[in-house]
Amino acid sequence: MSTTNQQYDSVISSCKEIFIKKASDYGTAWRVLRTISIVDQIFIKAQRIRTIQEKGEQKVSDGIATEFKGIINYAVIGLIQLNLPADAPEEMNIAEVSISYDTYVLAAKTLMQDKNHDYGEAWRSMSQESFVDLILMKLQRIRQILSNDGKTIISEGIDANYNDIINYAVFALILM
Repeated sequence: MSTTNQQYDSVISSCKEIFIKKASDYGTAWRVLRTISIVDQIFIKAQRIRTIQEKGEQKVSDGIATEFKGIINYAVIGLIQLNLPADAPEEMNIAEVSISYDTYVLAAKTLMQDKNHDYGEAWRSMSQESFVDLILMKLQRIRQILSNDGKTIISEGIDANYNDIINYAVFALILM
């Protein structure tokens, strides 16, 4: 498990570096995004990976790894947005963004550790294609929850789906 934790931390460190640099360049412009827009951004990235997998080629230089990192960062944005009050200012300072990023990634990592305990790291035997399909399924679930005004009867909420998306993308990157 310590290898998994180190690999997880390495992937997240790379993603966070991108996230913080973009926040330095653009500020927190993503604060204007509603949940459905974040879902659509993740969808675009996951769909691009799926298309590249199916066609076996790509024409835009950003690779699959870059898209998985984008998926992780948009899922973190989704978690931050879900937990900010509606009247929170659009602009957040870098220190606040960094703390928020760490908070939500730690929650996703803790979930990963708990599931790895129960499932025995079954993800290590999965294909990259499966991770993409699972991410797309989680996005469909979030869309359905949104169409139900955020209410579920028995299922986990939007945050749980974002956490799973983060973990699937981290797994894909570890296996790359």
